[in-house]
Amino acid sequence: MSNLTSRVLDIRTGRTETVYDLTAECAAFLRDAASGRDGLLNVFTPHATAGIAVIETGAGSDDDLLAALRDLLPADDRWRHRHGSPGHGRDHVLPAFVPPHATLPVIDGALALGTWQSVVLVDTNGDNPDRHVRLSFLG
Repeated sequence: MSNLTSRVLDIRTGRTETVYDLTAECAAFLRDAASGRDGLLNVFTPHATAGIAVIETGAGSDDDLLAALRDLLPADDRWRHRHGSPGHGRDHVLPAFVPPHATLPVIDGALALGTWQSVVLVDTNGDNPDRHVRLSFLG
């Protein structure tokens, strides 16, 4: 059994809004860290302008999420936080709606997600194309 209980993923999200699927990386981490045990997986991104969500991907929901965030948090000049590209202040509000963490059940060493659920990194900040996500297993 491995003593590895935490791992940092380096993710390149690029310069456009994205929903990046982390599910495979989470499963690979748990194969080493959980070793068939039950527990919790915490997924955390240490960024003020990104979040973690559990949604369906690949059927349009990821694009729908980004569209909803654009409607809710427009990239315009209304924001008091003004450094970076125009509208960047909205990126700093994003974690209030898509938090920077999720804690998920692990059963027999595997994520206990619903049939269509995926774990994703939500990044609307084109100013920062490189992200980190910490995976931690608590058995």
